[in-house]
Amino acid sequence: MYIKKILLAIVFIGLAIAAYFSYFVYNAMFQPNTVFNKESVYVAVPSHSKYEDVRAQLKPLLIDIESFDALADRKKYNRNVKAGRFLIKKGMSNNDIINSIRSKNLPIKVSFNNQETIQDLAGRVAEQIEADSTSLINVMLNENFLKKNNFNTETALGMYIPNSYEFFWNTSPETFRDKMVKEYSRFWNSNRKEKAKALNLTKEEVYTLASIVQKETAKVDERPRVSGVYLNRLKRKMALQADPTVIYAVKKSENNFKKVIKRVLYKHLEVDSPYNTYKYPGLPPGPIAMPDVSAINAVLNSEKHSYYYFVADVKNFGYHKFAKTLSQHNRNRQEYVNWISRQ
Repeated sequence: MYIKKILLAIVFIGLAIAAYFSYFVYNAMFQPNTVFNKESVYVAVPSHSKYEDVRAQLKPLLIDIESFDALADRKKYNRNVKAGRFLIKKGMSNNDIINSIRSKNLPIKVSFNNQETIQDLAGRVAEQIEADSTSLINVMLNENFLKKNNFNTETALGMYIPNSYEFFWNTSPETFRDKMVKEYSRFWNSNRKEKAKALNLTKEEVYTLASIVQKETAKVDERPRVSGVYLNRLKRKMALQADPTVIYAVKKSENNFKKVIKRVLYKHLEVDSPYNTYKYPGLPPGPIAMPDVSAINAVLNSEKHSYYYFVADVKNFGYHKFAKTLSQHNRNRQEYVNWISRQ
């Protein structure tokens, strides 16, 4: 009888311990364990992070970090940390959180446009993914890579078509660059390549001319006409005399792309640079900025006309007056000069 009581006591104690353990495990796994008030937060785990790094990010977000530690150990997450960008929703349990940060790396939209240089582009992309700008610049300007893809340091920017692209936050610089090559090939479909060929331009030359057109006019509906002017001048082997290329030449010669030049002066026209289209005929050796897709399409679908000149229209701001002859252009230009003087 006495032994039976002891056995019963042992059984009850065992059941109590099991119940407590089950309750502890349930709480550790399935009870809500978030402390933030937002509906959701994102956690970015860099490559090569250790569990302690992830824990430091999670600690301010959780009610009980110790219970999370226990479950992370039980599910072996603390020995198998994954890099990426992960979503944690309000009211998630430890189990939900671990499942999220272990296997639900979320893609993000990486956007860029209007950058003037590869360095600017790398800086813009580095604001959105884990890779730093220096690493991006190094792979973008890698000599072997450029040569393999028929680019050089002057034309390298032309490989990047402005848009929004889907990447994982922890995308490597090489992965970013290589995907952009594929996107470049996809953009230059047979239709666009045929149109470039009809203009007697390469893809790189179309991109370069589009960068000039982009800088000349912000009016999308005017870009095909401006493109037509430059194409007419190229056919006649006339100097393009594009002010934006002079501004770029000055910035490049001074290695100062932050410099602001509001008006092109006669002294700027004397800068000896292949980007100065007042001094050197034809297109410059590379783009002077990253053009919008609308500017690229404006070149490929340029307006056919007999204009060779244009100047800002003082009666229709943002647009230009176009001329077929130099005498007509000089009259338009004088109107612009008079307006500037009155200002």
